[in-house]
Amino acid sequence: MMKIYYYLLAAAIGAAACACTEKSNLASPNGNIKVDFRLTKDGVPVYCATYCGDTVVAPSSLGFDTEQFGSLTGGFKQLSVIHSDFDEIWQPVWGEFDSIRNNYRQMVVELAYEADTADIRMNVEFRVFDDGFAYRYVFPSQKVKELTIIDEKSEFAMTANHTAWWIPGDYDTQEYEYTRSRLSEIPAKHEAALVGNASATPFDKNAVQTSLMMRTDDSTYINIHEAALVDYPAMHLVYTPETYKFISALTPAGQSGHAAVIHMPFSTPWRVVMVSDRATDILATQIIYNLNEPVALDDTSWIHPVKYMGVWWEMITGKSQWSYTDAENFDLATFDYSKARPHGKHGANNENVKRYIDFAADNGFDQLLVEGWNTGWEDWLGKEKDYVFDFVTPYPDFDLKALNDYAHSRGIKLMMHHETSGSIPNYEQHMDTAYALMNRYGYDAVKSGYVGNILPKGEYHYGQRQVNHYLDAVRRAADHHIMVNAHEAVRPTGLARTYPNLVGNESAMGTEYRNMAPGHVTILPFTRLKGGPMDFTPGIFEMDLGKFSPDNTHKRATIAGQLALYVTMYSPLQMAADMPEHYAKHMDAFQFIKDVPVDWSDSRYLDAEPGEFIVAARRGKGSDNWYVGGVTNEQARTVDVSMSFLKPGVKYLATFYTDTPEAHSDTNSQAYAIHTENVTSNTVSSVYMAPGGGFAISIVPAE
Repeated sequence: MMKIYYYLLAAAIGAAACACTEKSNLASPNGNIKVDFRLTKDGVPVYCATYCGDTVVAPSSLGFDTEQFGSLTGGFKQLSVIHSDFDEIWQPVWGEFDSIRNNYRQMVVELAYEADTADIRMNVEFRVFDDGFAYRYVFPSQKVKELTIIDEKSEFAMTANHTAWWIPGDYDTQEYEYTRSRLSEIPAKHEAALVGNASATPFDKNAVQTSLMMRTDDSTYINIHEAALVDYPAMHLVYTPETYKFISALTPAGQSGHAAVIHMPFSTPWRVVMVSDRATDILATQIIYNLNEPVALDDTSWIHPVKYMGVWWEMITGKSQWSYTDAENFDLATFDYSKARPHGKHGANNENVKRYIDFAADNGFDQLLVEGWNTGWEDWLGKEKDYVFDFVTPYPDFDLKALNDYAHSRGIKLMMHHETSGSIPNYEQHMDTAYALMNRYGYDAVKSGYVGNILPKGEYHYGQRQVNHYLDAVRRAADHHIMVNAHEAVRPTGLARTYPNLVGNESAMGTEYRNMAPGHVTILPFTRLKGGPMDFTPGIFEMDLGKFSPDNTHKRATIAGQLALYVTMYSPLQMAADMPEHYAKHMDAFQFIKDVPVDWSDSRYLDAEPGEFIVAARRGKGSDNWYVGGVTNEQARTVDVSMSFLKPGVKYLATFYTDTPEAHSDTNSQAYAIHTENVTSNTVSSVYMAPGGGFAISIVPAE
């Protein structure tokens, strides 16, 4: 009875708080979302929010714990409130759309904390869009020049025991499968959600990571994330049992006892809450990009989407290796590879790389990634060595110049690979030289990796120092006209708008994890992809990995479902991740990968439910060709695809790539069918998806 009374009281307080004076009230352009701000009698900053009249965020306090001034969570005075409106249309360098509307209403609340030991000016800046709202802390120029933040105390008070899709809070990795549970079940399910990783630091059984996807019992969708993460640690969310409240928790700066040191003036990242009564709106929202700054580069003409293959999957599955020799316990600086005995399993050898180049070129790909090309792979994983790779010295069987020349003669480029082994100082020391080597040989894209624990020891992947490093690498790459695809880095927060040469990230469990549940790909677009594109590496056609790598098992997917990922999981950097010999057996299905664009003029999310299924349609950049993809979880389902996105009065030819009735991700993954139909904007096609499967459709104007 006491618990029921508590929730009724909380709801009453929430209703009251969301009816503040007009001065501290802010509504979205369409009026559906309203945010209220107030100071309590103790000077505690509090906000709440409603959607269509219903409270979605109950009263939630704001503030910080600091080293110099203690708790900055109360004792504030309100100086002024400034309202403004903003509306623009901007064109991304690449993206899901030709143009994006950025329309919001803004409220800046100017606050002062005055005490015997401190005189702090802090503004809270709110922006409310039609599909969500955001706030950040802004510290203007003032007498205090530096602030050491122990932790941020931003609250997100949910109103009930929502259903959530979450991964455990971890300072070093997001490579987890998502858990679906009620909020109240997070602590109990936390341990079961943990998996091994080369570097993992889970820190609290109540902690989860953003983007956090939730659904209320009356089907309102709520998503919490952050935007514009610059010079600041990544934010986690710690659940408070029995209150349905989350409190921010910043990634600490090693063993220092604090999270961040900021210098005035300073703006924190945006804390973002997306909300809608339609799941497809969460997929389509561009709020994260809109909260980032416009392009910071003077020239973006050299930045372009990339469809690529790679000498990679054969290493991941164990068919070949990154290393060149079995030699052990050597000093890389003095080891003579020319005298070493090769173990014969090195994948990045001249003959094999040429084989991939030929297949990629023959089938219209842009680039070929080659991993394991450079010395050092024998002596790195898990050893936490300051110096492993120099990023410029190839193995004896990898002719750097000849292979790049050959690729260029075939009309494609090689893609560089920089595995840093987590040693930040070493990579920073060698970075410009490595980029210069890329310029010399014609590389224009690099896949960087941060596998293992971060060095210096005690630092974390998502701490302030590392966040600054990742962005510095992107900025320095831009100076060399190089695009970056960062793996194991902090999850993206929309910075690709400002630095569009950041064409991809991993920062989630991708294809290389072979036994994840099929429903994983129906959750990622609601969570990880809200901050930016993921290099998920789709396109696996041979699911029975044991056929060529005896220590491996079966990948849970179907060929038709793999084709669908090129549409449902947006990225300007898309890989055909399997090996040429596997594609050669299914060239009719491979045709879709060859045809599907990696840049778009328009995108439509036709139907979706997190953890269940997604159906999306996209129009190629500057084209009248449309592509549709659908993926499902372990449940078979038939969906009706309305072609109403097509131009009225125009006839199109649609090619369907579908699971057959016998297909199953676990037992019959290569059972697919291909057929064509004439369609118009009035057509509604029923399409079957097998358990763990999906479908893809290419639609072109009829001759």
